[in-house]
Amino acid sequence: MQILPFYLLCDESGSMAGDSVDALNTALVELHNEISTNPTVADKTRFSLIGFSTDAQVLQPLADLSDIDEVPALSAGGLTSFGNAFRTLLRCIETDVAALKAEGHEVYRPVAFFMSDGIPTDDDWTQAYQELTASRYCPKIIAFGIGDAEESTIAQVANFRAFIQKRDGVSAAKALSEFAKSLTRSIVNSAISISADGGSDLKLAVDDNVPNFTTVSLDKL
Repeated sequence: MQILPFYLLCDESGSMAGDSVDALNTALVELHNEISTNPTVADKTRFSLIGFSTDAQVLQPLADLSDIDEVPALSAGGLTSFGNAFRTLLRCIETDVAALKAEGHEVYRPVAFFMSDGIPTDDDWTQAYQELTASRYCPKIIAFGIGDAEESTIAQVANFRAFIQKRDGVSAAKALSEFAKSLTRSIVNSAISISADGGSDLKLAVDDNVPNFTTVSLDKL
């Protein structure tokens, strides 16, 4: 089969406590319900959830969402280590792609959705990021910043799309709900693209405009 792996990296630092983490957990339930009940989408995609704070943890190993009963819940506490998130993502991608290929699947370049509401607390996170992006399996990274996240940092993390929460009084919980909807739409529409084109010309269907977010311009090389 032709498989497109999606990874969701979610900030679980202490600043996410309360409405923010609750909104994300509600959205993850909705994401699971939408994708697991759509055979076309579930067959063509795989999903993994990584939570990061002081450390990073694989909460949901890469899986067909129709094969699991629910997506594990996020919690909040600790600092904001971007480096641990990127190191964990790289290890997962290398292991997962090798496993999928060993099963005979054709694997598209992974897609990583990254979400943070703050500033990285580890000064050396860029080294881990460089190791990730230098990998032959470097994912397409779509980054979202809410709360106190800095636009310049979110732009630095992304290599495909970047978004920052609008500063117009919209709550972080509302913005996170829109972020999750964008993630769900991206998984669904990308899977449909694979099915429609027979896998010959995948179009990664990521929103250019997400309600309550502003698009961040990425630096050109």
